[in-house]
Amino acid sequence: MKDHMNNRPLALVKYTVAAIVFVASVAVQAQSIVVASTTSTEQSGLFAHLLPEFKKASGIDVKVVALGTGQALDMGRRGDADVLFVHDQVAEEKIVADGFAVKRFPVMYNDFVLVGPAADPAHTRGKDVVEALKKLSAGNASFISRGDKSGTHAAELRFWKLAGLADTKGTGYKECGCGMGPALNMASGTGAYVLADRGTWLSFKNRGDLTVLVEGDTKLFNQYGVMLVNPAKHPHVKAADGQKFVDWVVSAPGQAVIASYKIGGEQLFFPNAGVAGK
Repeated sequence: MKDHMNNRPLALVKYTVAAIVFVASVAVQAQSIVVASTTSTEQSGLFAHLLPEFKKASGIDVKVVALGTGQALDMGRRGDADVLFVHDQVAEEKIVADGFAVKRFPVMYNDFVLVGPAADPAHTRGKDVVEALKKLSAGNASFISRGDKSGTHAAELRFWKLAGLADTKGTGYKECGCGMGPALNMASGTGAYVLADRGTWLSFKNRGDLTVLVEGDTKLFNQYGVMLVNPAKHPHVKAADGQKFVDWVVSAPGQAVIASYKIGGEQLFFPNAGVAGK
């Protein structure tokens, strides 16, 4: 009886410790969010640079699901993400207007570039992306389109429309239905042209004979936005932690981290939070 009574406090201590460990584990698991974002932000290496700094500042882990912008926005509509970090302003404003995201904030920008074989058989080299596409169509040049409803794909389709070639892109036009990295790999392997975001291009290693042929056109401006998925539509959204991420990436410290990300001394993204109309 004595041994039994003496063991009771020890058993109680073990139970209490186990309970504390369990509660702490649940708390740690709760300190995480899902960010649906673009393949360009993931494949450029930005998140590998950005997220450790956010974790230091907040203690919150971030799981990134990298998709085309259209698919990322669909995740928000379904409530499968807490935050959206994408680059198709028209589509972003629509998801806010539809009530599936709370508010859109501009975060940063870079630009698109037309990449192709250094010999440039279609003679696209210059600063006018619309004229370049006209030459690609006329020459039936090989062109790899992402074809995945991403922000890059949406921009490409806008440029074809501006060229008056929405339905006549040439016989060399192929859709891969893939991310930016795979599209660049296909272009590199086949000597094709492709529209890319500069961030992914700068981080892309398998360039082969590819080079930047068209850049500097104001139409190639590429704006990124961030927004919290609306908890009024999806109550399970981790609104408090998700908002902390949104607030941090548009804050001075978060913007400084974005600006500090460089490859070969070249800055990939340019922070512009708070700039009206972007």
